[in-house]
Amino acid sequence: QLQLVESGGGLVQPGGSLRLSCAVTGFSLDYYALGWFRQAPGKEREGVSCISSSGGNTNYADSVKGRFTISRDNAKNTVYLQMNSLKPEDTAVYYCAADPTPRTMVSGRTYDYAYWGQGTQVTVSS
Repeated sequence: QLQLVESGGGLVQPGGSLRLSCAVTGFSLDYYALGWFRQAPGKEREGVSCISSSGGNTNYADSVKGRFTISRDNAKNTVYLQMNSLKPEDTAVYYCAADPTPRTMVSGRTYDYAYWGQGTQVTVSS
C-alpha cells in the first residue's frame, strides 16, 4: 500500500531551523516528482518546493527561496526539506506529495499530485 509519512515538524523560534523528512513506502520514488506543500489556518494549501524524479530540477516558492532546500534520496525512498531562517509566517501544516505523471517541467500545483502524506505541524514562535 502506497504511503507517505512526514516527520521532523515541531516548535522552533524565529531564525531557527528544522529538517522535514518524508518516508515513502509501497512504491519506488525513482519515477515520481515530489513536492512539499503547506497550509496555514484559514488559508489555501500552497506549494513550497518540488523536485524532479532525478533530482536535477527544483522549484521554490518566492517566499522560501534562499531559506529552504529540497532534496531526495531515492535509495532511501525519502524526500527532505531543510528549512533555515524560519519566520512566524512559515507556521503551517507541511505535507509531502508525489506526482506520478511524467512532465517536461516539475509541477508545483497541488492538483498534479496524486499521493499525499498526513502532514506535520511546524510552528515558528518565540
